[in-house]
Amino acid sequence: MLGQMMTAPLLISSLIDHADRYHGETEIVSVETSGGVENCTWGDVARNARRLGSALTKLGLEPQARCGTIAWNNRRHLEIYFGVSGAGFVCHTINPRLFPEQLIYIINHADDQVLFLDATFLPIAAKLGEHLPNLKHIVLMGPRDEAMAEQVPGLLFYDELLETGDDSFAWPNFDENTASSLCYTSGTTGNPKGVLYSHRSTLLHTYAANLSDTLGLTAMDVVMPVVPMFHVNAWGVPYCAAMVGARLVMPGPGLDGESLVKLIDGHRVTMALGVPTIWIGLLAHAKGMGSKLDSLKRTVVGGSACPPSMIKQFRQDFGVDTIHAWGMSEMSPLGSVNIPLAKHLELPIEEQHHLRESQGRPPFGVDLRIVDEDGNVLPNDGKSQGDLEVRGHWVLDSYFRMEDQKILHDGWFATGDVATIDKDGFMTIRDRSKDIIKSGGEWISSVELENIAVAHPKLANAAVIGVHHPKWDERPLLVAVVAEGETPSEEELLAFYEGKIASWQVPDKVVFIDALPLNATGKVLKRNLREQFADALKG
Repeated sequence: MLGQMMTAPLLISSLIDHADRYHGETEIVSVETSGGVENCTWGDVARNARRLGSALTKLGLEPQARCGTIAWNNRRHLEIYFGVSGAGFVCHTINPRLFPEQLIYIINHADDQVLFLDATFLPIAAKLGEHLPNLKHIVLMGPRDEAMAEQVPGLLFYDELLETGDDSFAWPNFDENTASSLCYTSGTTGNPKGVLYSHRSTLLHTYAANLSDTLGLTAMDVVMPVVPMFHVNAWGVPYCAAMVGARLVMPGPGLDGESLVKLIDGHRVTMALGVPTIWIGLLAHAKGMGSKLDSLKRTVVGGSACPPSMIKQFRQDFGVDTIHAWGMSEMSPLGSVNIPLAKHLELPIEEQHHLRESQGRPPFGVDLRIVDEDGNVLPNDGKSQGDLEVRGHWVLDSYFRMEDQKILHDGWFATGDVATIDKDGFMTIRDRSKDIIKSGGEWISSVELENIAVAHPKLANAAVIGVHHPKWDERPLLVAVVAEGETPSEEELLAFYEGKIASWQVPDKVVFIDALPLNATGKVLKRNLREQFADALKG
């Protein structure tokens, strides 16, 4: 016997319709590529999304046609998110920080039919256009500009394209398992791989992300997604904000600390989300500018491990709660969020603070486990360390347009992380499997050593890598970026580890570098560092 309840497909168009119907007057602030600020509402975004969906349909695109974007976090990009997917096409967000060869590969592999560009990235289209034979339309995200039209033959203009659309366009109805959006991994080794999300997986992810035990956005929040919209759909924040009608502040291209502090204070931002490197700059500028960040209640930190010193600084200097989260492109991306349990409130305050340093526990819809080298499941005792695997309602089962895939192990996806999980499900990433340091038969976590180093007041940033050692196989090397105006010695930095970890885990040496090499999503390219300093412990 089946239940006698109404059913309707879970579609992204329903999110923007809801925001329009019940939060149509809620403000959205958008910093444009030009630097100017534009105010609009969820009602405006919904109307333009329908016009865009109508205009793309009139262009004759086939259902499921991929529409690429190379753009900042702004109002037009938000409209594309809903207009493309809602009309039955696939919104393919592209990271502009990739190398030209990777951009060409991604656009051709996805078989993008349309490419939306912010003005900043028009030179990319002008330079790469001849290598993109299947691309039919390039759309500049703005009004007509004759000078730009001369750079790219046949260039369309977003504002003019919308004028061809109908704002009473009826969203098509289709299977909720239909593809909605496409993201590619950052491709640190080999070609980037595509992850194709469905409407169903996106809606379930949005429900989970809006739980109080996860990101917990509400209609009372002013939310600033600093994480780019080309990075795993800005962690799903555009969808979450539409579901609850939160105010949005879209920061555009200016992600420096000073610009972000001004946006937070000027628009009373209550919640901001981004990677650790972003918050390093923000914290430094907030202090220098005399800002108290008094409207900001929560920051969500993901993308890489959040240093405990950063959590402490947000808490002590600004009264901001830092929520440590973890996920991957392959997971839409939400995998775990660090929200304490009721029993943890009874712990001594320092133990509560220490608990917040882990990547947290999974929401309903995601399962986590750790396995040993033979695939045997290890206990959730907080001590056993193994390879982290995941499964869930918004976890991929195969990569886009890749043949002969065997990426699942007994129905689980291997993340490439080494982790522990305690009895309450709190998961701690100890390292990437390729980055963990194997010294004399023991494992040393590069993440733990880095967290200690970046807490040193004379360092701006740091990375730890394993380099060859004739006796111990590998030993840790500290690669340090000195804070402006400081001159710490090697001895001083190594002494900073005393009492914080076992003596045998202390790095053997410190090398100084002007800046750490970063990949397209802001993560440190440790492979490059290992190549550069491969012989650092010789002789």
